[in-house]
Amino acid sequence: MYLGRVVGCVWCTAKDSRLDGMRLLVVQPLTPELQNTGKRIICADSTGAGAGETVYWVRGKEASFPFLPVEPPVDTTIVGIVDSVHVKRKAKTRGRKAN
Repeated sequence: MYLGRVVGCVWCTAKDSRLDGMRLLVVQPLTPELQNTGKRIICADSTGAGAGETVYWVRGKEASFPFLPVEPPVDTTIVGIVDSVHVKRKAKTRGRKAN
């Protein structure tokens, strides 16, 4: 799973019929420290996420699983809305680096 932030939405007038009624959102991938990383992507939404929310998303075949028994032609899907992120800071080393 990957972290991201919803930054927009996509409207399609011509699309595969298996995408009917499905929300497509623009997501900015994030590092665990919530810094932008990589290019923005389009994700199907299985959670009802909104603009500015931090989400986690999956890619690959698993991206269609939240919509079973329908298998939409998607390769990225938002599967959760993040409430908070706790990351341990790296410990600073003193002295010489170990070889």
